[in-house]
Amino acid sequence: MHWSLDGFDLDRFVRDTLAEDLGEGGDITSAAVVPADARFVGVMDSRDAITVAGLPIAEAFFRALDPEVEIEALVADGDRVAAGSDLLRLRGNARALLTAERSALNTVQHLSGIATLTAAYVDAMRGTGATLLDTRKTLPGLRRLEKYATRMGGATNHRMGLWDSAMIKDNHVAVAGGVEAAARRAAEAGIASIIVEVDRLDQIAPALAGGATHLLLDNMDPATLRTAVAEVAGRVPTEASGGVRLDTIAAIAASGVTYVSVGRLTQSAPAADIGLDFAAL
Repeated sequence: MHWSLDGFDLDRFVRDTLAEDLGEGGDITSAAVVPADARFVGVMDSRDAITVAGLPIAEAFFRALDPEVEIEALVADGDRVAAGSDLLRLRGNARALLTAERSALNTVQHLSGIATLTAAYVDAMRGTGATLLDTRKTLPGLRRLEKYATRMGGATNHRMGLWDSAMIKDNHVAVAGGVEAAARRAAEAGIASIIVEVDRLDQIAPALAGGATHLLLDNMDPATLRTAVAEVAGRVPTEASGGVRLDTIAAIAASGVTYVSVGRLTQSAPAADIGLDFAAL
């Protein structure tokens, strides 16, 4: 199976992750306990109801150590599956599969956890007309993977890094001397996408006057968001952000904003409970 992700080096990720686990001594347990020619068959399954993400990466771990491994994917990334569902079957060299097991499982558990939480937020705001965005609150080195997982859960990626949009926040405003001044400096620098964070209604007009192309409405309640959306009147997209929870996102999204962004999708999603059980042939 060929799988690729823009800006992500799968071979390097697999190589570096396995090197971290193997260290200088390798898998001493499998080398001591499992005969070199032993063959195993295994099934990866989910103990939770989840939205799946990361299976092609798991496959890459197993193939890196056993190029001849036979893998049957039973579901695809983005699928929603019930608790107890089998995700993939594999058959190959026992030592190789046991050595790759933890790296493969860690990846699928983490990414499926993000996708599952994302899907819950998407469901909670369904019918409001707003779009769910992720953020840059990702683990160092895993941003491409974690944002891939939010896409599998139904979110839209937003700002892959510091380079693709200006994001003017309160600290930038404090240094620049005001919302309008900060936005104007970004516009004069030739930046096409200028997101300005506002936490008060009286900052909206200066932000737009300075050249904002997108307003981030920070920590506003639904009533204030509706007022802000009315004032913006469709001139630029609006984004609600800050403290959004599953029990509040529906009301926030229904305020008329274009987007709702949620940092906890990648910042604090719990890992999915996924296992891999082997049985000797």
